[in-house]
Amino acid sequence: MGRSGGGGGEGSGAGGPGPGLRAHLGALLRAPPRAPLLLSVLLLGTYFFYCLSGPCAAARPPSQPAAPPSTRTPQPPSRAPRPGRLLPAAAAESEEPSEPETERGGAGAPRSPGTPGGGGLPLASSFGSRRFPQALIVGVKKGGTRALLEFLRVHPDVRALGAEPHFFDRCYNKGLAWYRSLMPRTLDGQITMEKTPSYFVTKEAPRRIHNMSQDTKLIVVVRNPVTRAISDYTQTLSKNPSIPSFQALAFRNGSTGLVDTAWSAVRIGIYAKHLDNWLQYFPLSHFLFVSGERLVSDPAGEMGRVQDFLGLKRVVTDKHFYFNETKGFPCLKKPEGSSRPRCLGKSKGRPHPHIEEHVVQRLREFYRPFNLKFYQMTGQDFGWD
Repeated sequence: MGRSGGGGGEGSGAGGPGPGLRAHLGALLRAPPRAPLLLSVLLLGTYFFYCLSGPCAAARPPSQPAAPPSTRTPQPPSRAPRPGRLLPAAAAESEEPSEPETERGGAGAPRSPGTPGGGGLPLASSFGSRRFPQALIVGVKKGGTRALLEFLRVHPDVRALGAEPHFFDRCYNKGLAWYRSLMPRTLDGQITMEKTPSYFVTKEAPRRIHNMSQDTKLIVVVRNPVTRAISDYTQTLSKNPSIPSFQALAFRNGSTGLVDTAWSAVRIGIYAKHLDNWLQYFPLSHFLFVSGERLVSDPAGEMGRVQDFLGLKRVVTDKHFYFNETKGFPCLKKPEGSSRPRCLGKSKGRPHPHIEEHVVQRLREFYRPFNLKFYQMTGQDFGWD
C-alpha cells in the first residue's frame, strides 16, 4: 500500500498539477476582475519608488544640477525693438569722441549729473556724439539772435544748445572739454550750434574760437544800431525801472551832445570796429551777416541764406511762418502734434519808450560813418542811412 501511494504521487507530478495547485489556480480564475487593476497599481508604485529613490535624478548630467524652484530667476521675454529705436549696431557708433588736446584749450572739469548733457537723457538723445559747434551765432545783442536760433532749430539737421553758454567770454577757464559736454548729441550729417551774442563784442572771443577750430562758421545778426540801442535800454529798464533816462546815458553832456561810447548800448552798435577784430583771425568768407530787419519782414528769405551758408537743404521756408500783429514779428506756425504756435516770449516785442527825435537824429549822425564802413567791409548795404 505504501508503494501504491508513492506511485500515485509520482504520477501526479508527471501528469499535471497536484490537487492543491489545481485548487489554487481555480481560486485565482474565480477572483473578481479588479485583480488586474491592483496589479497595475502595484507595478506603477514600484516604478515611482525606484525613480524617487535616486536613479532618475542621477541620470541628470553633473554639470547641470537641479536648482530648487524657489531660487530660479525667471527670464524676461525677448522684445522686438520699438519703431524708431536704433539697433545695437548703431549704438556702437555713439561713443564719446576723444578729449581735446591740451594746446587747444586744455581739459575742463568733469561733468556733474546736474549739468546740461548729463545723465537721464531720453532715448532719442542718447545716440550720436557731442561735438564742438561747427557754427556759432556770435552777435549781436537785441539784433534777433533768439529768433534766428529758434527758426534754425526747426531744421532736422540742426542741433542747437538752447541756453547761452557764454563760454568764450565768461567761462573759458572751465576748458574745452566742459564746453563740449554742454552740447547736444549729433549724428553724422547734423550740425551742432550755439548762440551767445556777446561774443561779437568780446575782444578775446575770436582768438579763442580760432583755437578751437579755424573752420568755424560765424553768423552775425545785425540791426540798425540806433534801434538796437533803444531796444537794449528797454530791456534794462524792464529789469531796473530806476535807471536814468536814455538821453542821460547816451550822452556825456546833454548840452554838447557828445555820444558816450563807454555805454555798452552805444558801443555794441559800432559794428565795423568789432568786425575788424574778428577779421584778424577769420576770413570774411567764414561770416554770414543776417539783417535783423529782414528777419522780421522776410524770415523765409533770410533763412534761405542761412541754410545755404551752413550747407543745409532749404527745409525752413515761408510755410513755417506767420506774422504776429500783436508782437510785431514773425512766429512759427503750429508744429505737427502741438496745440499752439511757437512764438518768442514776453521779453520779445516790448514797446519801446518814447525817445525825443533830436536824440535819435544825433545818434544816427554818430553811427553813419561806422555804418558806411561796415557796408564796405561786408559788401552789404543794410539800408540804415
